[in-house]
Amino acid sequence: MVVADIVLLDDQLFSNKKQGLEAGEQDMLDEVDPSVLGFSEERLGRITRWLELQVGEGKLAGASTLVARRGKIAYLQCAGFADKEQGKVFAPDTIVRIYSMTKPITTVAAMMLYEEGCFQLDDPVAKYLPEFEATPVWSGGDAPISDVTTQRTPMLVKHLMNHTSGLTYGFMNSNPVDAQYREEAIEFQSRSESLADITKRLASIPLLCQPGSQWNYSVATDVLGRLVEVLSGMSLAAFLQQRIFAPLKMVDTGFSVPEQTQHRFASLYAPKVGGDMSSVGGAATPVPQDERGGLVLQEGSAQSVYFEAPGSHSGGGGLVGTIGDYARFCQMLINEGELDGERILAPSTLRYMRTNQLPDNSDMAGMGQPVWSETSYDGIGFGLGFAVVLDPVKASIIASKGEHHWGGAASTFFWVDPEKDLFVVFLTQLIPSSTYPIRRELRARVYQALVG
Repeated sequence: MVVADIVLLDDQLFSNKKQGLEAGEQDMLDEVDPSVLGFSEERLGRITRWLELQVGEGKLAGASTLVARRGKIAYLQCAGFADKEQGKVFAPDTIVRIYSMTKPITTVAAMMLYEEGCFQLDDPVAKYLPEFEATPVWSGGDAPISDVTTQRTPMLVKHLMNHTSGLTYGFMNSNPVDAQYREEAIEFQSRSESLADITKRLASIPLLCQPGSQWNYSVATDVLGRLVEVLSGMSLAAFLQQRIFAPLKMVDTGFSVPEQTQHRFASLYAPKVGGDMSSVGGAATPVPQDERGGLVLQEGSAQSVYFEAPGSHSGGGGLVGTIGDYARFCQMLINEGELDGERILAPSTLRYMRTNQLPDNSDMAGMGQPVWSETSYDGIGFGLGFAVVLDPVKASIIASKGEHHWGGAASTFFWVDPEKDLFVVFLTQLIPSSTYPIRRELRARVYQALVG
């Protein structure tokens, strides 16, 4: 189906930035004529038609896209529903589950403590979390989980930041280690268990590989969140609120949704076919895109686990927020640590974080067997907290070297392009993020609109 065949959504389904900003309108970046920022307004319209297409074809219930350059918004549009069942439109102030887009924020928090001299990047994790001192390493291959060896070199703090720690995720479904995570219910978004207790249980499970030897997407940033707690003497939620969210005026970002803003919360959806996270990383053949069959509700917007404060704060995936809030975080990143007079990190620290940290400047494809993550592997390295583009040609994307990005399980995504002084934030609520190639399609439409 081509764009011309899609019936355009009515005014209720397609909104501009002036809708629904009663709680924090003053905190949005300024929107200006896109031509001043080097964008073709006509070509930006292709993003609008693409958003309409995603909703019109039933791939997404709703979504929002923000494109900013030189500190100003060139494009901000929303389409469709935050809650289809309730008829609630997706607006700029819609609050969504950002899941793994929490990871860069937690890593920034840790680097703030690094700047204060609380740790060194090559410190052993066990120096601060002694439960990891004796964590064994699975022997790999066809060996059972009981076949283990000792750590040849210790897990370092920097390994937590670049996903080379030897940890994994329970939903990967690819080896005995992630199976053990599932058996022992290693879930950092707990409503009853503390972050300290979950981390201690995790440390008793063998590592997937020797620390530093492979890149593997994992709960490492959740462990990093626990490290922030130990080093700061504060809960992760309190640290983020006092040191990042309040200074940056990220007024709707947190680990739960307060009662006064619950009416702005979005529902979570999955495709009718192939929407189970248990298929991620497994050997099963993916369901073809044209057989996904529309949407099925996973969690409504009226009743949610996010309406109650969690027992543990997941630094790897526990936050909710709005597109305006995350835009302010991205603007801080592209400003090299500062926004509106509030300095979060030094410029040298941000430049270091967006430098590839993998050995021999390798990409992720060269660091073990690609299983699954929120980015592709070829031509993509990893800094501290986000992926880094090393070779756009090898990655088969139009991008700048040094561009850094990450996404969340509900298909949210952001990227920051320092070379072009540009960033993009995309929010929706479709799980898993591997359902459709939304991120690559959006990239193409953003860069084709940049003409100056």
